[in-house]
Amino acid sequence: MLEFGYPWLALLIVLPLLLSVRRHSDTDTRLTLPALAKLAGSARQASRRRFGLRSLLAALLWLALVLAAMQPRWLGEPVTLPQQGRDLMLALDLSGSMEIADMQLHGQSINRLDAVKLVVSDFIQRRQGDRIGLILFADAAYQQTPLTFDLVTVQKMLDDSVLRLVGTRTAIGEAIGLAVKRLNTYESSNKVLILLSDGANTAGNIQPLEALQLAKAAGVKIHTVGVGAEQMVQQSVFGRRTINPSQDLDERLLTQLAEETGGRYFRARDLNELNQIYQLIDQLEPIERDAVTYRPQRSLLHWPLALALLLSFLLATLNIYWRGIIKHVV
Repeated sequence: MLEFGYPWLALLIVLPLLLSVRRHSDTDTRLTLPALAKLAGSARQASRRRFGLRSLLAALLWLALVLAAMQPRWLGEPVTLPQQGRDLMLALDLSGSMEIADMQLHGQSINRLDAVKLVVSDFIQRRQGDRIGLILFADAAYQQTPLTFDLVTVQKMLDDSVLRLVGTRTAIGEAIGLAVKRLNTYESSNKVLILLSDGANTAGNIQPLEALQLAKAAGVKIHTVGVGAEQMVQQSVFGRRTINPSQDLDERLLTQLAEETGGRYFRARDLNELNQIYQLIDQLEPIERDAVTYRPQRSLLHWPLALALLLSFLLATLNIYWRGIIKHVV
C-alpha cells in the first residue's frame, strides 16, 4: 500500500497558480516599418512556443518536488512478532562500605562498587529482550531508571552512580519496597528483583521483613547477592594483619529474603562468584508478552527526486536552445 508521511503537503501543488500573475493587457506596439514588424512577429511566436513547453516542464518539476516532500513509502504486509522476556529490577547498594577495595581484577585491588559495575555492565548487555530497571539505595532508595528495554540508558545510569550518592548507610527494606511498587505497575508473571548489598539494614522507614511480606504478596521473586571478600590483608603501624572486611554482611537476612520468595542467595567473594548471577538469570523462564505487529516500509523518495533532477536538466537544456533560436531570429 502506498502511503505518504506528510500528505498535507499536497496543498503546495497549487501554490504556483496562486502566486502567478495573469497579464490582462498586452502592450502591442504597432510598428510602422514592415521589416521590423515581421521580425517582432517571429520573435513573439518563438516566445509562445518556448513558454508553453517550459511551463509544462516547470509544472512537472514542481509536482515531483512536492511528491518527494510528502515522503512517499510503500508499506508491506503486517508482520507479527511474538515477544519473550523478563522484568528485572536491579537494586544496587551505594553505602560507604562499598568503597572497601577487597576485590581482585588482574592482580589489582578494586573496590566493591567497581567490581559490581564490571559484572552488572556485562550482565545488562546480555539482557536483550528483557526489561530492566535500576534502583540505588543507601540512606534511602531511589529509582534511577524504570523498567525499560532501553539498555543503553540503564547502562549510562549505572556508570554515573558513585559512592555516597544517596548516603552512607544501608536501607535494604526501602530498596525492596520501592522495587515491589515499581514492578506492580506492570502486568507480568515473572517479576524479579536482584539485590546486591555488602552490609546489614541500618536505615530506611521500612524494615526488610515488612518489605519481604510485600514482595511475597506481589509475587516478586528476590535473588540476593552478598558482595565482599572474607579475608583481606591490611597494613597498619603494627604490621600486616588479616581481617574480615565482610563482618557486617547480614547473610542470614539476605538468605531469608531469597528463600521465602523462591529466589536464591549468592555469596560473591570475588568476581568469579559474582558472575554466577548469569547462570541464574539464564535459567529463569522468559514470559510471553503481547505480540508486536509492524509493517515493513520501503521509501520511494528517490523516484520523485530522480524525476525532478531529469526535468531540471531538460528545462535547462530547453532554455539554452530557445535562447539561441531567438538570437538567431533577431
